[in-house]
Amino acid sequence: MPPDDFGAGVSEEEGSGPWGVVVAIQANYYRVRLDADDPGAPQQVLLCTRRARLKKTGQLVMVGDRVQLEAIDWADGRAAIAALGPRQTLLDRPPVANADQILLVFALAEPDLDPQQMGRFLVKAEATGVPVTLCLNKQDLVSAETWRYWQDQLHQWGYSATLMSVEGEESLAGLKAQLRDRTTVISGPSGVGKSSLINRLIPQARLRTGAVSGKLGRGRHTTRHVELFELPGGGFLADTPGFNQPDLALAPLVLGRCFPEIRQRLTLGTCRFNDCLHRGDPGCAVGPDWLRYPFYLTLLGEAIEYQEGVLQQRDPDAALKVRVGEKGQRHHEPRLQTKKYRRPSRRSQKQDLDALRQGLDTQDSFDPQLDEESLLD
Repeated sequence: MPPDDFGAGVSEEEGSGPWGVVVAIQANYYRVRLDADDPGAPQQVLLCTRRARLKKTGQLVMVGDRVQLEAIDWADGRAAIAALGPRQTLLDRPPVANADQILLVFALAEPDLDPQQMGRFLVKAEATGVPVTLCLNKQDLVSAETWRYWQDQLHQWGYSATLMSVEGEESLAGLKAQLRDRTTVISGPSGVGKSSLINRLIPQARLRTGAVSGKLGRGRHTTRHVELFELPGGGFLADTPGFNQPDLALAPLVLGRCFPEIRQRLTLGTCRFNDCLHRGDPGCAVGPDWLRYPFYLTLLGEAIEYQEGVLQQRDPDAALKVRVGEKGQRHHEPRLQTKKYRRPSRRSQKQDLDALRQGLDTQDSFDPQLDEESLLD
């Protein structure tokens, strides 16, 4: 979350242009849904560009931003974004502004529920500071014993999950009440039914859905970008690209705040030291007697390694640097000597040529009379 960008913008009272919400971004164009109370607007969604002054001042426009428009061409449905409203929340992955809650969707079957994967998604969502709601889909594909087991497990984790099936209308009714008049970011692994759920809640969305890979046992990506869809009862749903392993680039002290079990125990007592990492040290108020303690220790080791890698990257004299692979794994490799292996930039080459020319210009110019006298001597 970039702190310089969070909360940036102008008051919605400033200026005279209409306000709206950015519902989609493609290339350098923004689709903006105008507020319903704007009078005389013959078209609700306009295709917009961004004013150059916003780019020069470093103001990035994101899906979910409230923006003010100017230079509106009602006939062609085009306009220009002149200003950004203040942001209440900001997510970097997926890039969404002003989200009220995160709805994490998992499948009880097809693909099978992976507790390690779900735990990483939950920690990633908790790290944003946005309230998290959990939904277990495809209830109709498992026995009552199975879904009761997962309900009990999640209760011990500190979560109350909504059980549902996109084929059942009763289970959707409770979910609709949670989503009404709020901007909700839907996230989760690929193939768990996020696009199918949006199609049931918003039939006009008509999102493409994909089957689960039989070879890999996981879903295929169908959503390629972030987009807001308006709910019939009010509010927005932000569909996000599914992925199977979220990256957790967290500091060790931040990690503990992402576990409801730790937060609950700290309300009953305080640790002896403010920088306690809750790994069984004397004076720790958390203790090891909770279900996800081994999982927490695994993530804590990754967080410590990540922090050490950040410190190494900042040290130019460090012998090793940290590289992150496609699946989030970290490994160390030797740091190359800059002067020996790196090609000089064109800018530095131009600066060297300019310095050489200035040096030649400052040398004594050729004087033919002096040269003649020296020859006569």
